[in-house]
Amino acid sequence: MSRIPILSPLVPKSDGRSVQTEPKRVDPFYQSDGHKRFRDAVLARAGYRCEWIENGQRCTKAAPAHRLFADHVDERKDGGDQLDPANGECLCGQHHSIKTARARAQRFGLKG
Repeated sequence: MSRIPILSPLVPKSDGRSVQTEPKRVDPFYQSDGHKRFRDAVLARAGYRCEWIENGQRCTKAAPAHRLFADHVDERKDGGDQLDPANGECLCGQHHSIKTARARAQRFGLKG
């Protein structure tokens, strides 16, 4: 019995997007010594624990088990001070994403 050769597909594989997005690039600001000092100060002040408050309880996620972000309370895009630790809060990845999405929605006039 002879085997039937399998042909490769005629249509190339696609990820389904009609427009390809550009690869992410790190903003050089986040690599600066000033931002590193800002980040260190914000995380240390918070005791390396997420500062998000929900239902009257502070988030329990903390370093080293969880990745933490020094988030700008008033975002840089909205004119917030970039390097003042008083404009920073320590957030875990989940709460950083929520806060950023809400700020973006508000910036574009959507509910957030």
